[in-house]
Amino acid sequence: MPTRVAVYGAGSWGTAFSMVLADAGCEVALWGRRPELVDAINITRTNPDYLPDVLLPDRITATADAAEAAKGADIAVLAVAAQTLRTNLVALAPLLSDDTVLVSLMKGVELGTAKLMSEVIAEVTDAGPERIAALSGPNLAGEITRRQPAASVVACLDTDVAERLQAACHTPYFRPYTSTDVIGCELGGAVKNVIALAVGIADGHGLGDNTKAALITRGLAETTRLAQAMGADPRTLAGLAGMGDLVATCSSPLSRNHTFGTNLGRGLTVSETVAVTQQTAEGVTSCKSVLDLARRHHVDMPITETVVGIVHGGKSPQEAIRELMSRSAKPELR
Repeated sequence: MPTRVAVYGAGSWGTAFSMVLADAGCEVALWGRRPELVDAINITRTNPDYLPDVLLPDRITATADAAEAAKGADIAVLAVAAQTLRTNLVALAPLLSDDTVLVSLMKGVELGTAKLMSEVIAEVTDAGPERIAALSGPNLAGEITRRQPAASVVACLDTDVAERLQAACHTPYFRPYTSTDVIGCELGGAVKNVIALAVGIADGHGLGDNTKAALITRGLAETTRLAQAMGADPRTLAGLAGMGDLVATCSSPLSRNHTFGTNLGRGLTVSETVAVTQQTAEGVTSCKSVLDLARRHHVDMPITETVVGIVHGGKSPQEAIRELMSRSAKPELR
């Protein structure tokens, strides 16, 4: 029997990953909160709001009924906005069986608690670490849906579960690798959104490749410092879930966070940029949570601090860049 997967979240990445799962032979129930979108997906075999030009495989069935999606699900994939996960899970948890594996596609840190998505899942569902996984990597939805070659990391403390998930999403164009470093994978995915905002701001401000390369490299250093302080393997941050995702998100026009930053760098206010942004840029909210996490672990993250100053503190990009560049000099590897 094919693996049955419930995907909660019919946005661009939830829909794109549903396509990957279906292409790998899974039966997919794609949950969306709006009945009209669900009906459109089932009737037209496209997602008109997010991926209107992508024909979805027949193995995907959309539903607005969360319980129906959960029926018989071997795997539940969570692809909602990071800051809504807790609320969504409170409703979803009772619908899922005790052996359903929970997979996070979200790349954020919860506001207030500064918890990673895996920690929120564990807290709300009481699931053990052997049932909680994260998938992260350089996976821009627009390229995935064109079935262009891509790779990712499936992380779970239980290697057997990670390998099960790997098999469930392995296709000729999507190559997942396994890992047991859930924390490292999640941090790589969350912090890269913040660094992408910084690179986008630099781009929009007319700064060149030297500046962007410095932000990406030093952004990776910040991420690695925080990951090590939280017990992650630093090698994870040199891999697909770290450097790979960072490069893709900081350099692609398909990246929501880079685009959001570019608009800020061009002089739009945060509210004006939100108004012209159709989808959630996780880094805009999560930058505060990442900085909170860094302070709790006594980790210096100056680029993250600069982004928070611009997005939430009202600093101009010029002033923030000047402050960042005037920091005292120090050795690189510290």
